[in-house]
Amino acid sequence: MQGSRFAFGPFVLDPGAGTLLRNDDPVAVGHRGVKLLAALVERPGEILGKAELMDAAWPGISVEEGNLTVQIAQLRKLLGPAGDGGEWISTVPRVGYRFTGVIKQLGGVRRKPLPLPDKPSIAVLPFVNISNDPEQEFFADGLTEDLITDLSRMPGLFVIARNSAFAYKGKARDVREIAEELGVRYLLQGSARRAAGQVRINAQLVDAASGDHLWAERFDRSLEDIFAVQDEVTAKIVEALLGRLRAAPLRNRPKNLEAYDLCVRARRLMDDTPQTAREAHLMLTRAISLDPDYAEAYRWLAMNHWMGEVHSGGPTQPNRSVALELARKAVAIDPNDAGCRWVLAYLLAYERSFDEAEAEFARAIELDANEADTFVALSDIAVLAGRVGEGLEHIAKAFRLNPFPASWYYLTLGQAQYAATQYAAAVETLRRDETYRTSSRRFLAASLAQLGRLDEARAEAELFLVANPHFSTRHWATTEPFRDARTLEHFVDGYRKAGLPE
Repeated sequence: MQGSRFAFGPFVLDPGAGTLLRNDDPVAVGHRGVKLLAALVERPGEILGKAELMDAAWPGISVEEGNLTVQIAQLRKLLGPAGDGGEWISTVPRVGYRFTGVIKQLGGVRRKPLPLPDKPSIAVLPFVNISNDPEQEFFADGLTEDLITDLSRMPGLFVIARNSAFAYKGKARDVREIAEELGVRYLLQGSARRAAGQVRINAQLVDAASGDHLWAERFDRSLEDIFAVQDEVTAKIVEALLGRLRAAPLRNRPKNLEAYDLCVRARRLMDDTPQTAREAHLMLTRAISLDPDYAEAYRWLAMNHWMGEVHSGGPTQPNRSVALELARKAVAIDPNDAGCRWVLAYLLAYERSFDEAEAEFARAIELDANEADTFVALSDIAVLAGRVGEGLEHIAKAFRLNPFPASWYYLTLGQAQYAATQYAAAVETLRRDETYRTSSRRFLAASLAQLGRLDEARAEAELFLVANPHFSTRHWATTEPFRDARTLEHFVDGYRKAGLPE
């Protein structure tokens, strides 16, 4: 799943990891230098204009051309002369620069196989839409996500989260490789076709270790029976893996298929920009109007309200109150949904109702020990309570269940690493493409500041403020559920050093 690396002379550049090696020894090149070098080596021999290079190294921010000149000079110094005595990077007067070396593109660094859990482990790969209507892609995705949720609630199974399953969408990969990367024994594959009120689903359960098919079946049903089909598929898999049927508490199913479609679409927009959050808000509001007893729609709308002002420095009190009310409604409708439980727990913690929050977190884990999001939320709350080691354990568990997660996992990991004074690790985490352009930049700026890299820290603080113009350290500190004064002061100290506003 990693990107390509580039070899030239004695060097190997890994843009994804942000590293440059000379004869396997690390070269002390900065973040901007890596970005510039990556842009050049990806197109060897081509002339890259100055504007294009500045956009590669300073995305979203206007800088003087002199900054580019300085960075190129530093790169030349670090690389030294090429094998023929010339320069690796040549100047094209009044235009830009060109990489002159011979590049060999290497494969990505293969992830170390994850150890198998001590119980049957499974990943549900994205079902393929085989209808002629591309709009039915959402239906196939929703089916996949629901099967993941249904299986994860079964005691005795280890189930990979949906973010990581969808990392393989549209990719033709060997089942053994996928299983090794996710650390599971079994894979569920399938396809779906929805047309004229009918649905056809093909599903097969594969033992990745042997390549054997343990179970396969085709379902031709009325669209109205889709949730019954999901239950049947789940039961067949559980029977194959555990040898007997084990019933989980019944789930709250939507009664309106349009509401279901809207909720499936809105799920994808929850961890994105403020603009897409507004789209999600409209979809979820419509879903609830169509199906007032649809618990999952209330759950996501609660998070949508809570996130509404996070981009501006922290949720406002009206948004927080509405979010909490919606989360309570979701749990009241479906008390057996772990997702609804952890959302309520998280919002209760932000209201400093800590005892009630801990009870809800415990109930969420009891209902679904595979719900990775629960452990991310727990990590956030534990770190702010000063229990940093516990926070690191929770986020590690979340990453095991969700090896290719959404950006907010990296934000939470970076926060925990900062709290543990693991500043270099936090910088590496928070500069990953998955999270770099999100609100996690505040923790990146603080980490750089604590390392004494003040120029970089202030540049990142400025970038953070472009997207979060109303942020203030004081407002952030008062809205976060801190329970440990020393931890709070540690974060505030980093923000101040980075130049974030009081």
